[in-house]
Amino acid sequence: MSFMRLLLLILFLTGCSASNTEPVRNFTFDAPRPFGYVLGDEITQHISFEADDSISLQTNRLPAAGPINRWLNLNQITHQQHASNDGVRHEVTLRYQVFYAPLEVKLLTIPGFNIALQQNSKAINQDVPAWAFNMSPLRELSVRKTAAGEYKRPDAMPLLLQNRFAPYRLIACLISALAIGVYLASLYGLLPHWFKKIIFKPAAQQLGKLSKNEMDKALGLVHQALNTLNQQPLFHSQLSNFYRHHPAYQPLHAQLDWFFNYSNRYFFTQGMIAVAIDLEKLQALCLQAQKIEQGRL
Repeated sequence: MSFMRLLLLILFLTGCSASNTEPVRNFTFDAPRPFGYVLGDEITQHISFEADDSISLQTNRLPAAGPINRWLNLNQITHQQHASNDGVRHEVTLRYQVFYAPLEVKLLTIPGFNIALQQNSKAINQDVPAWAFNMSPLRELSVRKTAAGEYKRPDAMPLLLQNRFAPYRLIACLISALAIGVYLASLYGLLPHWFKKIIFKPAAQQLGKLSKNEMDKALGLVHQALNTLNQQPLFHSQLSNFYRHHPAYQPLHAQLDWFFNYSNRYFFTQGMIAVAIDLEKLQALCLQAQKIEQGRL
């Protein structure tokens, strides 16, 4: 019986222990290094703790953003809360900025404050300790002087980039831009005559120098021009295929049909004599082909 009473007493004391009745648990206060700050630096502090679901944090009682004193400013304060196994975890982040310009290393203190909590009608306060840190001067206390006056250190000159390959890169870029421009101009038809083979113009010039007695040479010139354009020997029976690859020459069908028929008769008929009008028709055919080649028809 005595053992049972002892066990009940232990259970009662455990249930009443402070570990389960503490309103704020696992309180942590994190701050950065306490030294090496200069004028204008920012300092961020992070506060984290856990509380029961029934306890709420009074955000309107937290420090307000703005000047704290003549050299300290609270730029931003944020509060977040997350569910945890023991209730609610609260996280408060403060971002201070210092505007103190010491002449020597100076110990300063960011003042502490209270976090106000509310549990029903009961008010609970959690102290946040003050935090001390060292400020460093931007310049030495004893100002050195030279013959020109106050000693000043100029800013470090930036490192120069290597530019020995710059002219070659510029030339390469200009050549590339020129090539792209010419290619685009050819695609849009701005340079139609620069990239076309000149075939019928020299043939027409040579035909103008021949007489009817040189008909075999004249016919050979036209045959050679048509073969060059077709990129292989062109025969009468292949004209339809020729027009599919070179539709611009379709209007010359009647003249080309006459040309091939006349060429067959001239080379394979005994006793055929060329007349002046035949040479004129041949020259007219070549001139028409030249106009098509130059885009004038």
